[in-house]
Amino acid sequence: MASLLAGATKTAHHLATSLLSAAEAKVGSVIPLKVPVKENDAEQTFTFESLKGKNVFVGVPGAFTGTCSAQVPGYIKAYEQFKERGVDNIYIVAVNDVFVTKAWKEKLAPEGTPVHFIADDQGAFTGALGMLFDASALLGAPRSKRYAAIVEGDTITHLAVEPNPGQLTVTAAEKILPWL
Repeated sequence: MASLLAGATKTAHHLATSLLSAAEAKVGSVIPLKVPVKENDAEQTFTFESLKGKNVFVGVPGAFTGTCSAQVPGYIKAYEQFKERGVDNIYIVAVNDVFVTKAWKEKLAPEGTPVHFIADDQGAFTGALGMLFDASALLGAPRSKRYAAIVEGDTITHLAVEPNPGQLTVTAAEKILPWL
């Protein structure tokens, strides 16, 4: 019975990932403006409908994981360089709950940072971008692919997606800065 339930759960995760994901975003795609996400409060959502200017979105598979915890400090350290090149905000987006993303932000930037850590707790934003993948074997549920997108207004102008979400080759801050 347990193996039957485990198999059904695995199938459900795979199906959920498939159903939640739109076609993968590409340069010229519009980000999902009306999908609610969270930043500081589990009971307060917001959307990117009022997003203006040039912004960087960094999708990560999981807060506190090794590669993600190696990637994000680069964006925190280079924040002023991004600002000097016209970036208004940097958003780190994880399919984690807001308690986890807040704790991760405090761990990575104990003195604070203007970088926004976004909890896409249902994976709806990430799914609408077509950036969900089935990470249930390692992380227990569908998660975000590792990506970095430069967004002007609501449109993606540059996009890098790691071929292997467990590696950091094309989405590190120093790889994204030259695009600006």
